[in-house]
Amino acid sequence: MNLPNVIAALLKAQNDFDSASYAQCFADNALVYDEGRTHNGPAEIKAWNEQTNAEYATMLEPIDYATTPNGGILTTNGSGTFPGSPFVFKYHFEFENDKILSLRITA
Repeated sequence: MNLPNVIAALLKAQNDFDSASYAQCFADNALVYDEGRTHNGPAEIKAWNEQTNAEYATMLEPIDYATTPNGGILTTNGSGTFPGSPFVFKYHFEFENDKILSLRITA
């Protein structure tokens, strides 16, 4: 599967539980939407990722990737300590200058 470099870096950071590298994948004005909450900018995204890593220990395996006009949709098999694991998640991305501008995670 041919993934944009920033998504490959994001997956590696997630699977390494490296929240600092995870946050570096995002633009300064990035937004992440997950579990009904919005996280603004790399500092908030890093803190959110640290918290979810501690709580859920989510590992992601890419299943499919589709390009969209402003970004792409990554389908993953996610496993961890959350109810229903493993579970299929969709990561809806928008990009700006080789960084993630927005990410919306859906199940």
